[in-house]
Amino acid sequence: MTQPLTIPYTGADWATVVPMFAVAVAALVVLLADLLLPRAARRGAALVLGIAGLALGGILAVPGYWTPHAAFSGGFVEGAFACVFQEIIVVAAIMSLLLATHLARDDQVPGAIALMLWSAAGAMLMAGAANLMTIFLGLELLSLALYCLCGLGRRPSSRESALKYLILSSTASAFMLFGMAFLFGATGSVTLAALLEPAASPMLFALGCGLFLIGLVFKLSLAPFHVWTPDVYEGAPLAVTAFMSVVTKAGALAVLARFAYAALPAAVSPAILLPVWIVAGISMIVGNAAALAQTDMKRLLAYSGIAQLGYIVAAFAGTTTFGLQFGIFYFGAYAFMNLGAFAVIGLLSREHDEGSHLAAFDGLGHRRPAAAAAMTLFLLALAGLPPTAGFTGKVLILASSVSAGFLWLAVLLIVGTAISAYVYLKIVRVMYARAGGAPSRPSSSPAALLPWVGICVSAVATVALGLHPIVLPGILPLVK
Repeated sequence: MTQPLTIPYTGADWATVVPMFAVAVAALVVLLADLLLPRAARRGAALVLGIAGLALGGILAVPGYWTPHAAFSGGFVEGAFACVFQEIIVVAAIMSLLLATHLARDDQVPGAIALMLWSAAGAMLMAGAANLMTIFLGLELLSLALYCLCGLGRRPSSRESALKYLILSSTASAFMLFGMAFLFGATGSVTLAALLEPAASPMLFALGCGLFLIGLVFKLSLAPFHVWTPDVYEGAPLAVTAFMSVVTKAGALAVLARFAYAALPAAVSPAILLPVWIVAGISMIVGNAAALAQTDMKRLLAYSGIAQLGYIVAAFAGTTTFGLQFGIFYFGAYAFMNLGAFAVIGLLSREHDEGSHLAAFDGLGHRRPAAAAAMTLFLLALAGLPPTAGFTGKVLILASSVSAGFLWLAVLLIVGTAISAYVYLKIVRVMYARAGGAPSRPSSSPAALLPWVGICVSAVATVALGLHPIVLPGILPLVK
């Protein structure tokens, strides 16, 4: 008598991926609505359904904060660490959708929103991924959608940037996959927990770790693996650029933190991770120095992001618990101040003009005082000036770096911050030093008001987190 076929996974296993399923299914609902609804209602319906799906996914992810569980034989680990990153991804994706007016043509918007939802689901999968196969599955789900989205921009360079991102990102993924193959050969398993056991071949193990980390630092846009970032950010639609600046980084940062904190043996961790701390230090200087010459805000924020991710990864140096908590806090704060800046750019955008050229900010303090005040707040936060979350986060990272014995990273952070102050204050000067004519009256259409939602939320969060930083306890990543 044959034994009945049983599925080796329990309801608790499936419950861990329900938030991602909610986001992915919402993308299918968006496409279905695009087929069934009248043409005039499709854009608005796609936006509402997309935001609702993301909000549902964020709500469903909350219970996982208090119920750590290694699902699917350790392939996905639910817990506080994964929950925090998933919530950052959800919030960032919702705020990016508020810029959907600058996403694509009307007939392309529902499809583009569906792709953004699937990409967000991939990043959410990476947040809890605990084996090599799950990491790669999440990475490809995140990336494949972005290859298409980057080519939807109205700029002449859009197709070029999409092709560049496709080629370079695929190459980085190949490095990561090759490294995974070496790690599998050294350990005989695809789980991250197996990396803690003695490797059959230390050379294969070290080589696999190196190639794996190359793929991660590319996704994080750390120097010298950053050259694709400004071109892709410039060519992609504004909403996609805002999405990439946080969501892509969140998925890669979660994998890096889990790999560094929970998967590497203590005996070899310092030597293997030292190159990562070095590129983080280089990124602080390269990102801020390159931003000095930029006249396009999307390119400037791309270089700013390179430096900001350098600060965040530097917090992980020494793999201390405080460093992880401070790094995640600063990343959450960076998400708000960065997306707030993109929302102001969206507010200034017009048909066939994304408003990201520096000339669009001439005399903004006279023409649109509220928008200029909000942009000033976000720029001061990115520069790390009080009383913003940028200042508080950098102080915490400095304390973490010094206590972990990485004084040289703390020095580079201070130097990078000094350079960045000139970059951001230059834009503030442009907004307030020149009169651009009579004050302009903002458009009152619903689409034009959507960026204000993101601006207000980001401004409140930037100030509130600066005055009262939220450093969550118990968010160490687990692999089993």
